[in-house]
Amino acid sequence: MATLKKGIEQLGEGAISFIGYIGSIVIFMGEIIFWAAHPPFRIKQLIRHAEKIGASSLPIVTLISLFTGMVLALQSAYQMQKIQAEMYIASLVALSMIRELGPVLTALIVAGRCGASITAEIGTMKVTEQIDALETLAANPINYLVVPRFWAMLVSLLILTIYANFIGIVGGYIVGVYKLHIPHHMYVKMTFDPLTQSDMRNGLYKSIVFAVVICVIACYEGMNAREGAEGVGKATTASVVKSFVLIIACDCILTALMYFIGR
Repeated sequence: MATLKKGIEQLGEGAISFIGYIGSIVIFMGEIIFWAAHPPFRIKQLIRHAEKIGASSLPIVTLISLFTGMVLALQSAYQMQKIQAEMYIASLVALSMIRELGPVLTALIVAGRCGASITAEIGTMKVTEQIDALETLAANPINYLVVPRFWAMLVSLLILTIYANFIGIVGGYIVGVYKLHIPHHMYVKMTFDPLTQSDMRNGLYKSIVFAVVICVIACYEGMNAREGAEGVGKATTASVVKSFVLIIACDCILTALMYFIGR
């Protein structure tokens, strides 16, 4: 009986903690959106962060997207060749990249690479009391530290997603044309024929949501890092794990809304 009571208490404490965390995240996101719409707009900081998030991520996004497109083509060819339907490989690769894999893989890369960096930077400022110094100087930390990263994340992830979609399709084209010997004109036609504006638009909507998730979680964990190097390390780990989970969860919800519930 005592063990059951203790288990119920722990479950209740966990539920209360989770609800409190969600509430804190929502309030924090509201503050970001409020300050993001108010000047001053620190363009130089935005450009600097966009370079760190976007330009520096191009090599790894290129490699992963290219090989993802190639693997998609190779895996689908194994089944398509059995039913003499190789021409549909191009459609499968294009739709998979633009609807799903392009936005999700790019978001996971950025969350692991840049989200962790943002949390570590802000967390270090927190434990060394630099954020307290900003408040002493009447500078709002969210406006000064978070908002430039927020805009940079939005812009960079959108551009990276479009780029990843293109590179993934190129990877499928390489396998389809040069390995499976699908005619060039046929592959190109079957790549673009099934695509609609809705597909491309929905993929970009996903990337916007993922950018908000990554930036909010990374900055929140950094702002709430505890004292010492160990606290910054724990905050960075928590940022990456929570971002990954929320990206996949949001992707599931958005896919259901866009392609099933909304129709």
